[in-house]
Amino acid sequence: MQKAVLGRTGLEVTKLGFGAMEIRGPRIWGGRPVADGEAERILNAVLDAGINFIDTAYDYGLSEEYIGRYISHRRSEYILATKCGCTVVDSGDHDETPHVWTRDNLLHNIETSLRRMNTDYIDLLQLHNPTVEQTEEGNLVDVLREIQASGKVRWIGISSTLPHIAAYIQSGVFDSFQIPYSALERDHENIISDAANAGAGTIIRGGVGRGEPGAGLGSEDRWAAWENAKLDELLEEGESRTGFILRYTLAHPSLSTTIVGTKNPEHLAENIRIAEKGALPAEIYEEAKRRLQAAGQGPKS
Repeated sequence: MQKAVLGRTGLEVTKLGFGAMEIRGPRIWGGRPVADGEAERILNAVLDAGINFIDTAYDYGLSEEYIGRYISHRRSEYILATKCGCTVVDSGDHDETPHVWTRDNLLHNIETSLRRMNTDYIDLLQLHNPTVEQTEEGNLVDVLREIQASGKVRWIGISSTLPHIAAYIQSGVFDSFQIPYSALERDHENIISDAANAGAGTIIRGGVGRGEPGAGLGSEDRWAAWENAKLDELLEEGESRTGFILRYTLAHPSLSTTIVGTKNPEHLAENIRIAEKGALPAEIYEEAKRRLQAAGQGPKS
């Protein structure tokens, strides 16, 4: 499994990470049902395969509890990232997840996450997509540093998007950035490089476009860019569209890791097989970017 350094943290992370949102259960954002045995199998399969970066969040339903229940005894084998600023509110047949950007809530988040995941430290604590104004008004950076100083968190990061992410990068505060990106969603392509050039690690989410419609959870609208750019013409013999998208993401020169979620061991094995092939060949990568740009899918800044 190929590895990269997560920016100034110095942590060596596998370029293919695991996004644990897919084991959140049905109460959060229309998630699919997850049996305890399914969660146990997939989490252990992730570690057995050598993947060493796991990303979750306070508001990912059952995810943190499953991590604590089924792999906390293997804590030395993985780098653990979670997110804060979240709440979970019972709304009858589902849970809502409003964010509350206060010191009290962030402190509640970290204590709950540590307990759920049966660990005494988190490698990376990330703010879960606040605006710049919310971060400033809540003095959130000071709170993160307070938590870090307690030893409960090693490094601090943020999950963010344009337009706010540019200011966060310029601040030099955050050790990592979690950023949405794939061939079908190239808005942040240059921002990823900006973050890396500032010394931060880059964690890519959405790196397979949520999978091809019908086979995965990707939408027809998102995947229209594939058809418009005629990317089928660039596929190797036997290569899937999702495989090509993952290799496109891995080809970004400033990527540290991309988190891909699944609860299906067969899908996990396929993702690993693709990732082990590595990035797209340079000439295919550049041709894909050219075609996507011509089809109106390019970086926003």
